[in-house]
Amino acid sequence: MRIYTRNGDDGTTALFGGQRVNKDDLRLEAYGTLDELNAFLGALGEHPVCAEERDWVRTLQHDLFNLGSHLATVDPDMAQHLPPLPEGRIAEMEAWMDARDAELPALKSFILPGGHPAVAAAHVCRTVARRAERRLVALSHHAEVPALIPQYINRLSDVFFVWGRWISMQSGTAEVLWTK
Repeated sequence: MRIYTRNGDDGTTALFGGQRVNKDDLRLEAYGTLDELNAFLGALGEHPVCAEERDWVRTLQHDLFNLGSHLATVDPDMAQHLPPLPEGRIAEMEAWMDARDAELPALKSFILPGGHPAVAAAHVCRTVARRAERRLVALSHHAEVPALIPQYINRLSDVFFVWGRWISMQSGTAEVLWTK
């Protein structure tokens, strides 16, 4: 099977259901940023210090792909065939963060990305999640966005912040603190 179709050579792409839109459409910006986040999350999960969290990484990656499929579908008939949104995952993310945060020293300063490659990778994920959130808000001004999606992404960015701190602790790497 060929991977290329040439259909997008004119600057458009197809949503699930066949509707063609410009490649700079807000909808594509939103789900494209989720796709980018998914790739960075995969890279984060491959760091050896994240080995015990690999199942969690895969769960989040599947979620991001599923969220993107909802954003890429405007046809109601096609939407009926999509995987369900992960309704309980926000509570799971909060529990995950609470468990790791309980092990961390109190936060007394802003933290800069770095100190360990996996910490920097977690912060890249955090910032891409924040950009995805901005894209979702922009899209929501023009189209319906399921309320769970921006909530999920907002919480996920918090997961990456806590994860970066936890990786610092797990790896024995000092956090890089912001100084004026």
